[in-house]
Amino acid sequence: MTEPSPSLSVQLGPLRLKNPVMAASGPFGYGDEWAGLAEWGELGALVLKTITLQPRAGNPPHHRCVETPAGMLNSIGLENVGVEAFLAEKLPFARSHNTHIIASIGGESVEEFSELASRLEGTEGISALEVNISCPNVRAGGMAFGIDSETAAEIVKAVKRASSLPVFPKLTPNVTDIAAIAKACEQAGADAIALINTFSALAIDIRSRRPLLGANFGGLSGPAIRPAALLRVYQAAQAVKVPVIGMGGIMRAEDALEFIIAGASAVQVGTALFIDPLAAHKVKDGIISFMQEEGISSISELIGSLVLNPIY
Repeated sequence: MTEPSPSLSVQLGPLRLKNPVMAASGPFGYGDEWAGLAEWGELGALVLKTITLQPRAGNPPHHRCVETPAGMLNSIGLENVGVEAFLAEKLPFARSHNTHIIASIGGESVEEFSELASRLEGTEGISALEVNISCPNVRAGGMAFGIDSETAAEIVKAVKRASSLPVFPKLTPNVTDIAAIAKACEQAGADAIALINTFSALAIDIRSRRPLLGANFGGLSGPAIRPAALLRVYQAAQAVKVPVIGMGGIMRAEDALEFIIAGASAVQVGTALFIDPLAAHKVKDGIISFMQEEGISSISELIGSLVLNPIY
């Protein structure tokens, strides 16, 4: 007799996902770049590339990405088509998938975040807003908003006032106390907390004595950051009562399960997609296999199940 499939459904505020695995903003683009490579509707949600009010050209194209040991350094600079082109050209294809579409929004002021959220209000096919207050690769806005509790809270409040959609602020790890930022966002009305974005980093060409990235500095992602990301997810999950969405170097189901056990209700797969377009699907299938092996009927039994070692 075939074993019954375990329940993978999770709740992120008012949003119900059929499973906890999401494609991450940035690597997933607008989704059209990945057309035909997988059945993307099988995932719990797709988080699209961050959009701004106006189109952005991004950072110098030479170079925007550099491979590092067990990771990748990038400095794209939030290149995007802008909200109008997003709505007219990108969203129609994205919402053809049978799953939740989450729009990622970015801005250089509280007012821009609010205006963008208002512009997306009532748009068919968008299930939630991921508020990018953590990008390390832009000169204005981005991470500068996410390193200060009061500013992060102000943006969350402004977006909540402008939109009825669930709001998920995405936090930066480049702070001394990520739990305090997460708590401030929760108190401001966040429906869930997403973390982490990339770590600020540098790579140097020793021949020219110049940075390898055209914009000098960038954000480090990939498996190299996973243990550090995992700790921050645990710290945030301990500090807030709203759900946490964990990410940072997830390559396999085992990695995702670590985040879930640490307290994440859902996870996002990003850099791994560059290596294997089916990485997120394999993560989902691997979670199911693990749960069947362990006799676990619901993913809720795993969320936040970490037991710390006694310290004498």
